[in-house]
Amino acid sequence: MEDILTSLSTYGYLLLFFYSFGGGMVAIIAAGVLSYAGQMDLTLSIVIAAIANTIGSAFLFSMGRYNKKALLPYIKAHRRKLALSHLLMKKYGDKIIFIQKFIYGLKTLVPMTIGITKYPIVKFHLINTAAAIVWALSLGIASYQAGEMLMRIAAYFSNNPYMAPVILLSILALIWFYFQKATAKKA
Repeated sequence: MEDILTSLSTYGYLLLFFYSFGGGMVAIIAAGVLSYAGQMDLTLSIVIAAIANTIGSAFLFSMGRYNKKALLPYIKAHRRKLALSHLLMKKYGDKIIFIQKFIYGLKTLVPMTIGITKYPIVKFHLINTAAAIVWALSLGIASYQAGEMLMRIAAYFSNNPYMAPVILLSILALIWFYFQKATAKKA
C-alpha cells in the first residue's frame, strides 16, 4: 500500500487514470488517503477515477459485444464465472452493474458478459456511468475520511513487511474459495 501511495504522489493522476481504467479500487483509495495528506486533490481524483472506470467498463462491454468469437477462447477457462455473472444478471438485473464495481473478480467479467448478451447499449452506458460515479465517490470520500487510520495501517505494514503477504494471501484465498463454492457443480 505504501508503494502505491508513493507512486501516486509521484505520478499522481496519470497512474490513477490507468489503474482505475482496469477497475482498481486500491488507486482511488490511495488517492483519497493522499488527498487527506494534502498531496492530491480529492475532487480531481474522484473525477479522474470515475471517467477512467467508465471508459474501462465500456471497453470491456464493447469487447464482449463486437469481438465475441475472438473472446470466447480466452474466457472458456472462466466459463463458470461467466455463468455466475449471467445468473447474477438475471437475479439482480441492472443492479449488478453497480454491485460488480465493488467485487474483485467480477468487475472485468460482468461488462464482457453483458456485452455478449443483447443488453441495450445505451442503457448499459448510462447505468455504467452512474455506477462509476457512485464507485469513485464512495471509495474516494470513504478513504479520505479514513485517511488517518489508513496511514497508520500503511505505516504498520511498512514496519512489519511480513504481514502484508499473509493478509493478502488470506484475502485471495477467501475470494478463491467463494468463487469455487459459487461456481461449483450442484450434485
